[in-house]
Amino acid sequence: MREINYNDLVANVAKICIDANYNLGQDVIDALQKHLATEESPTGKAILQQIIENAAIAREGVFPLCQDTGFAVFFVNLGQEVHIKGGSLNDAIAEGVRKGYGDGFLRKSIVADPLRRVNTKDNTPPIIWTEIVPGDKLNVTIAPKGGGSENMSEVAMLTPADGAEGVKKFVVDKVSRAGGNPCPPVIVGVGIGGTFEKVAWLAKKSLLRPVGSRNPDQFYADMELELLDKINKLGIGPQGLGGRTTALDVHIEAYPCHIASLPASVNIQCHSARHKSFEL
Repeated sequence: MREINYNDLVANVAKICIDANYNLGQDVIDALQKHLATEESPTGKAILQQIIENAAIAREGVFPLCQDTGFAVFFVNLGQEVHIKGGSLNDAIAEGVRKGYGDGFLRKSIVADPLRRVNTKDNTPPIIWTEIVPGDKLNVTIAPKGGGSENMSEVAMLTPADGAEGVKKFVVDKVSRAGGNPCPPVIVGVGIGGTFEKVAWLAKKSLLRPVGSRNPDQFYADMELELLDKINKLGIGPQGLGGRTTALDVHIEAYPCHIASLPASVNIQCHSARHKSFEL
């Protein structure tokens, strides 16, 4: 059994809360620059340039990329040989969020109750998805999720007869209906299979993949590229003002499902595609 100190975990969580909100990943910047070179709309090109400049200002000036610094969502791989010494895993992550969002002057966006709407004032509680894996390592990834893009997400319980074409139609229609609301260019996370709750998790977890990466299954890799092409032909464009760059990428994750079901989900991520990780 390997011990990890509670306070070390808190400090590392606090650090990635700040890092994720200040520093846009190079994969996203590369994708933005690629589309800047091919975007035909003058307005679209200007917006893409502003997004790239915004990322540079945030990185160099140590500012948040966006005023919406997101719900703190964590994906944790916990080695089965790991023991957190001095407290619990969930408490350490929550304390790290409290510290990181305070020290980093990040906006506190969480209300304690969905109907009574009183702000918790420290951006807690976080959302924590934990998977127990072999070994003695702890890997933690934060993916702060803004409200605008999250609000444009959706689950559909399709029928097996809908098949691949039904899934593709659902995805493209969802992005079309979302329009400029999720601050395009977006990254479209797609979940297929599992159950009602599993398929939403698949879509969100797919957003952790680097922009430009493909599903290892060629069937789904081809579907990702087909959907990306269809979405970019919608004409929504950067910030919904027209153009060919509506999405930077489409990521699909699939899981076995019941013979009577075909769950599908879309989780849209805005261009501030923030995620940072550490391993202890």
